[in-house]
Amino acid sequence: METKVNYTIVGAFVLVLGAALIAGALWLASGGTLQKKYDLYLAILDESVAGLNLNAPVKYNGVDVGKVRDIRLDPANPERVRLVFAIERGTPVKVDTVAVLKTQGLTGIAYVELSGGARDAPPLLAIPPEEYPVIQTKPSLSARLENVLTSVLAKLDSTSGNINAILSDENQAAFKSALADIAAVARTIAARKDALDAGITHAARTLENASRLTAAAGPVIARIGRSADAVEKMGIEVARTSTSAGKVVDSAGADVSRFTAETLPELERLLGELSTLTNSLRRLSEQTERDPRGFLFGRTPVPAGPGEITSEPAKKP
Repeated sequence: METKVNYTIVGAFVLVLGAALIAGALWLASGGTLQKKYDLYLAILDESVAGLNLNAPVKYNGVDVGKVRDIRLDPANPERVRLVFAIERGTPVKVDTVAVLKTQGLTGIAYVELSGGARDAPPLLAIPPEEYPVIQTKPSLSARLENVLTSVLAKLDSTSGNINAILSDENQAAFKSALADIAAVARTIAARKDALDAGITHAARTLENASRLTAAAGPVIARIGRSADAVEKMGIEVARTSTSAGKVVDSAGADVSRFTAETLPELERLLGELSTLTNSLRRLSEQTERDPRGFLFGRTPVPAGPGEITSEPAKKP
């Protein structure tokens, strides 16, 4: 007995199975439970990204954590490149995480390396007006080498120009003249070698004598130092003596004042009498010098002149 096949049921089963497969594929593509979820981040590079393609790997300390989703120039500054990364959700992208463009091996395939991210650093969040969180960047090794080579080449160019300026015709002529002058000086020195040797010998002797003099002056300086110490001590003693004398003068001041008040009048009278006595002795001395006989025989009256009348007769000697 032959079994009849219902092609309608078979066709319906095939259609339902195909629709289920298509729905499952679409569900997985739209982010099903079996697919990883990604967060978008933005990085801005100030260098060329030659060799970096879409879906290029993004690594965090060497571990694949995402891929490059978008590459485009910055509309505000065409010298910068904006990169959008799709990074697995849960990757510890922190505020101090840094993105660097690197090349893989000898193939030259470029990728993005993330590094940094301290344990206590907060997670990176979007800051308006940017739509995505912005990861910090730093120049790649090739960019740093390019900058260094550019600087070195510029310095080499400047050095070459300076060397060319130094080796100009005028400077070469000046160098030749200087060398000729040096040669002349050398010949002069060679011709006066004996005189220079004698001068050096005299200078050595002078230095030796000066050394001896310095050695001999050492004790003198020491004695001067001791004398200075003695003078300083003497000054201290004099200061102390002056202080003591001042005290003595102060104590004797009252006695001197009292003595002056009591004795000064008597002393003035005595001085007056001595002055009168002195005048008398001086007159007596003058008269004795004029007439020594008068000191023995008395004074002889002077004879009256013509026309003079004396009131008394002259005494006889």
